[in-house]
Amino acid sequence: MTPARTYKARGIVLRARNLGEADKIVTFFTLENGKIDAVAKGVRRTKSAFAGRLEFANECDLTMHRGRSLDVIATADIHRELWTKLVRPEAFAAAHQAIELIDAFCELDAPLPEVYALLAGVLAAIADADDPSALLPRFSLRLLDALGVAPPTDACVRCGQPLPEQAFVDGEAGGLIGAECRERWRELIELDEEDRANVRALAAPKGGTRRAALTARPRVVQAVELLVAHHLGRRPKAGAGATGFVTARR
Repeated sequence: MTPARTYKARGIVLRARNLGEADKIVTFFTLENGKIDAVAKGVRRTKSAFAGRLEFANECDLTMHRGRSLDVIATADIHRELWTKLVRPEAFAAAHQAIELIDAFCELDAPLPEVYALLAGVLAAIADADDPSALLPRFSLRLLDALGVAPPTDACVRCGQPLPEQAFVDGEAGGLIGAECRERWRELIELDEEDRANVRALAAPKGGTRRAALTARPRVVQAVELLVAHHLGRRPKAGAGATGFVTARR
């Protein structure tokens, strides 16, 4: 069947880039259709109907018209506005890193409702957090799990055997390894039993652990960064201003 010319979607603004003199191509992560690109016509004009709505990290209810190459945004109503709470440098940097991971890991037109809920939840938490960056290790581990690429927390990623008391983070292998699989000439982060318990708590589903256990220990923060970099192929940029997003009012 031919899809309807007009459809509705709920989406979070990931980024945008200029198109022509007054338009933008906005990338959304939507609940229904996954990541999509769509044109916001006239959004850069002062009196645009989209002004203030298609801001970075805002969650919008959209009406879309299908186009030949890119869909066109007909209407956009704010479902949840976070931009004003994310202008703090530390909050913006944390939100950008979360969104960068979604943008990098998720393919176009691939709906992932669990990932959408995860992103919406972490952005709302970042907006209200005193220490936004502290939320990223748990978000990163849960994202890897939702995408099916999370490493086991109780087995060596190289040999598959249960991890002994002494375990290391192997960024090249993308997981934890035991001492027997460690190449002696490589300097690796060692995790003790408390660190490994912290990893398990951070990776657990929502509601499954005490809030106090969701604060990443220093070595665990480093471990999660290495695991994310392994799957991403690089370290996240995670810097203010790195989204390439220019607000609709500018």
